[in-house]
Amino acid sequence: MLSIVEQNRQQLSKNTEISRKSRFGQYLTPERVASFMAGLFPNGKGHCFLLDAGAGIGSLSASFMERWRSGDLNFESVEVDAFEIDQALHPYLLNTFERFDHNGKFATHIYRDDFITASVETLTNGHISNSKWYTHAILNPPYKKINSNSAHRLALRRVGIETVNLYSAFVALAVALSKKGGQIVAIIPRSFCNGPYYRPFREFIFNRTAIQNLHLFESRKKAFKDDQVLQENIIIRLEVGGKQGPVTVSTSTDDTFSDLSTHEYPFERIVSLDDQERFIHVPTSPEKNTIESSQAIHYSLNDLGINVSTGPVVDFRLKAHLRDMPGPGNVPLLYPIHFSNKTTAWPIKGMKKPNAIERNADTEKWLYPSGFYCVVRRFSSKEEKHRIVASVAEPRAFGDVPLLGFENHLNLFHENKRGLPERLARGLAVFLNTTAVDEHFRRFNGHTQVNATDLKLMKYPSRESLIQLGEWAMQHKEINQAEIDAKLENLAR
Repeated sequence: MLSIVEQNRQQLSKNTEISRKSRFGQYLTPERVASFMAGLFPNGKGHCFLLDAGAGIGSLSASFMERWRSGDLNFESVEVDAFEIDQALHPYLLNTFERFDHNGKFATHIYRDDFITASVETLTNGHISNSKWYTHAILNPPYKKINSNSAHRLALRRVGIETVNLYSAFVALAVALSKKGGQIVAIIPRSFCNGPYYRPFREFIFNRTAIQNLHLFESRKKAFKDDQVLQENIIIRLEVGGKQGPVTVSTSTDDTFSDLSTHEYPFERIVSLDDQERFIHVPTSPEKNTIESSQAIHYSLNDLGINVSTGPVVDFRLKAHLRDMPGPGNVPLLYPIHFSNKTTAWPIKGMKKPNAIERNADTEKWLYPSGFYCVVRRFSSKEEKHRIVASVAEPRAFGDVPLLGFENHLNLFHENKRGLPERLARGLAVFLNTTAVDEHFRRFNGHTQVNATDLKLMKYPSRESLIQLGEWAMQHKEINQAEIDAKLENLAR
C-alpha cells in the first residue's frame, strides 16, 4: 500500500512546479522517512486521535496506519484529523485513506482549513472538548517565513505563540492541541535549534514538552532529494507534559537509514544548563570533543574583554557612497572575498562588489578605526568543509587609512569597536579555524549561517593562550590544518 502512496509522491514531486512548492512551503515526505517517523511512536492503547497537519497526500498518516494495522501499535481504534490547504492534493489524500479498512475502528476527517487559523479559533473560543485533544501528531509542516505583521503572526500571538516560520508554528499548535502524554513526531528544519529568532519557540517547547528523540541526517541533500531541498532537517519526538530525562539521538547519512547509529545522552548534553539562549545541541558521538572536554577552553568573550559584531555596512542602504576602487576621501570596504586563502587581498580589480566607501557624515558611524581584526564569514557554501572560516584584517594591507568598513556578510572581533593586539587577533583566527571548533559549532548550528550571537556563546581559551597561539602563527609562513589541530590539542591538555 505504501508503495502506491510513494509512487504518487514521486510523480507529484517530479511534475509540480518549484514555484508552487515554494508558495505552499510543503515538500512531500518520502516513504522511508515516513516509516522511520512512524516507528518512533511508543506502543499505545485505547483510542488514538491522530493529527496530520500539512498532510499532503497522506504519506505520514499512511505509515502510522500501516504500523497500527500490522499489530505493532495496540490501539483499539484510530481517528485522524488531516489538514491540507492545497485542494489539488485532496483526491490523493482521500485515496490514501480509502485504502484502509473501514471496519468501525478507523475514521478520518479531511479539512481544507488553514491550520493556523482553525487551531487558534479552537484554542481561543473553547470549541475543543476533552475528547478532542489529540493523543498523537505526525507532521511534515510547511517551511516558510511568517512576516512580523501578518495575519498568521497576529493570530499566533493570541495563543501565546511567538515564532517566525510556519514549521515552528505548526509544531507549537500541535503541542497546544494535544493532551498530557501526547506524542508528537515531526520532521522540521534544524534552524530552530539555535539563534535568537527561535528562542521563544524553544522556550515554548521546553515549558510544555519533554524531548524524547532527535534524529539528524548527516547529508543535507538526501531527506528530500527529489525536491532538491538543501535545508538540514531533523526529526524530533516530543511528549506533551512529559518529565525531561535522557534523550535518544540517532544519526544516518541519508534516508536509507542503512548506517543508523543511536545513543542516549543526558539532557545537559543537549541543552547546556548555563546557556541562557537555550540552544539545542545534537551530539553525533558519545565521546566529548576537545572543546567540550578541555578545562582550558571555558572562557567567554566577556571574560576575554573581546566583542564580536556583525559588519555594520549594509551596502544597498549606502549605495550612493560606494566606490568600485579607492580614491581620495574613500576608505576600504571589506567583503568576505577580500579574505580568501586566509590572507588579506585589497583592493581586488574587476570584482562585482565595491572596494571602497566614501568617508563622510553619513557613513562615518558605520566605520571602525584601522587595526587588526579577526573576521569570520557569515555564510559558507552548502557543503563546505568548514562552517567557520576566520581570517585577520591586516592594517598594512590597506596603506595609511584611518578607518575601515566591514560589510554585513562578515562578523568581526574587536575591543570596544577598536582593533585587537595583533597576536590576539591571529591567535583567535587560529583557534576558530581548528577542526574541533568547526565540529563543535556544527552540533548546534543547522544552517550555513554563522551569526555573531553564535560566536558570542562559544567558549574560548584564555587571552594568554590565544596570544601564545598568535605568536606561534606569526613564526610560520604557512600552517596546515593538521598543525593547527595538533596545536589546539596540546593547548587543551
